[in-house]
Amino acid sequence: MRSAVLAATVDVLTERGLAGTTVGAVARAAGVHETSVYRRWGTRENLILEALTEQLDAAMPVPDTGHVHDDLAAYFGTLARLLATAQGEALLRLSVERDDTLPDRRLPYWTERLERGAVMVRRGVERGELAPDTDPGLVIEAISGALFTRALVSGAPLDEQLATRLVTLTLTGALPRPPAGP
Repeated sequence: MRSAVLAATVDVLTERGLAGTTVGAVARAAGVHETSVYRRWGTRENLILEALTEQLDAAMPVPDTGHVHDDLAAYFGTLARLLATAQGEALLRLSVERDDTLPDRRLPYWTERLERGAVMVRRGVERGELAPDTDPGLVIEAISGALFTRALVSGAPLDEQLATRLVTLTLTGALPRPPAGP
């Protein structure tokens, strides 16, 4: 039932958008009772967040090309493409909205996503591609923040070239620096 409901959630979201993705519509598409969906997920937001999180994690494996720039460019290029879709926009909006009546799931969600990206930066530090004092979380936030701003605020185009330019810009500040002279 879980996989059918999560797949139906993504399908309904793609067809009807965030506003049209109701628990009832998902239940009908999955061929299950609406009460079963509520019993398992509790809220529409929880259902959508889990469905999109699962899709996002499957669609965004952490690359390991041997070069931090290439890893990050591939990773954030994939994210840029995803954020340009209805599913990606819905995930982003859900993950930043706050509902005081529900437990806040944003921090655990974003902590896990940022850690996935930080792995690539740590590898770059270990290989000597980046300065030893590079803050992996800050690098990931700098790149993703610009993508999220475009997706949520400016509406400017999101594409792989933008992701590559953001990675280059961010990593330039994290390159190893020669020791300070006397």
